[in-house]
Amino acid sequence: MAVGIEAINAYVGQASLGVPQLFEARGLDDRRRGNLMMERKSVNLPCEDPVTNAVNAAKPLVDELTPEERDRIELIVVGTESGLDFGKPISTYVQHYLGLGKRCRSFEVKHACYGGTAALQTAAGIVAACPVPGAKALVIAADASSVAARDTYWEPSQGAGAVAMLVGGAPGILALDPGANGYHSFEVMDTLRPRPDLEAGDSDLSLMAYMECLVHSFAAYRERVPSADLMTTFDHLVFHTPFAGMVKGAYRRLRRAQAPATPQEADRDFAERVEPCLRYATQVGNVYSAALYLALCSLIDHVVLDVPKRVGMFSYGSGCASEFYSGVVSPQGRRQLAGRGIKAAIADRHPLTMPQYELISDLSTQRMSGVRDHAYDVTPYAEVYESRFAGRGLLVLDKVVDFHRRYRWS
Repeated sequence: MAVGIEAINAYVGQASLGVPQLFEARGLDDRRRGNLMMERKSVNLPCEDPVTNAVNAAKPLVDELTPEERDRIELIVVGTESGLDFGKPISTYVQHYLGLGKRCRSFEVKHACYGGTAALQTAAGIVAACPVPGAKALVIAADASSVAARDTYWEPSQGAGAVAMLVGGAPGILALDPGANGYHSFEVMDTLRPRPDLEAGDSDLSLMAYMECLVHSFAAYRERVPSADLMTTFDHLVFHTPFAGMVKGAYRRLRRAQAPATPQEADRDFAERVEPCLRYATQVGNVYSAALYLALCSLIDHVVLDVPKRVGMFSYGSGCASEFYSGVVSPQGRRQLAGRGIKAAIADRHPLTMPQYELISDLSTQRMSGVRDHAYDVTPYAEVYESRFAGRGLLVLDKVVDFHRRYRWS
């Protein structure tokens, strides 16, 4: 049975900030902006968190299902590195606010930015093994950045949002190639979140680990699929994207290892087969566990898909874990994704001023894990809330009562 992504949707936030604007305000070296290949970044409001991102990404998918189809969802799994509790998973809130049935598995997985892929592959395996015809899983990769990277070169790349995927036996978006997976994982302290208000690590070490994992996970893929060739097997390649410039450097490294070429030849191939997957990232920023799947949406929305095409997918998570796998995208999937309006949603975000961004960043600590009691007042950022949330039926964080988060629809 074919298994994969039947439907997909991205939530890209409702506010954004220009990266050049941030570079100027922080006094960062503008010469380094070219390496980021970033234009804007999405910003969550203080009344948003990983749960609201997850639900707002998944709700359009769930709303399209018939009652019978909703009952076929036997698994809800959330991949995130922005967990809100050491025990209680985000998936419980997602299940409740989407109104899904109680006869299903529900859990959260974590491995930095690899969490989305861990969730997808786990769901695909469970669905494939399930004897019940038509069984489905709801997979969501959702994260929310903190203010810990303020005044660093990481800050301009940090985005906000989530990608939701319906996994089942009619994979119009991405039909997974069974058994076509290469892995490479080892222990490294490249980036980490030891506390809710702290992100730490070594950016150079992280870059080197990412590139090492790309080369070795693809080599492992070729061991599983001996006929695979970097240049002829894949119509397109999709990469986990902390920032677009990192992907460009990593692709050059992979080409040197697998198919040496002149810089001009490599750049032409990059523009044709890889660059389309980066376009949303240049406007949204790093969405962590969802970054690879936002890149997949970007690819499908920006290439010609008149026939089914095979894509190679590279997933990386700090710490670290990586996987290179493949699947087939189709014209049906392109038509379906076009109806989601992701490009329009990116264009519709409220453009923040630097004072608004600073205020929102200061207040965002109130939505992190560990908050015991708090009521979320949108008055300090009323202009943004009224223009992009009020009356739109989006889930927002309302209050925390004795650690229990309570949400409402805007």
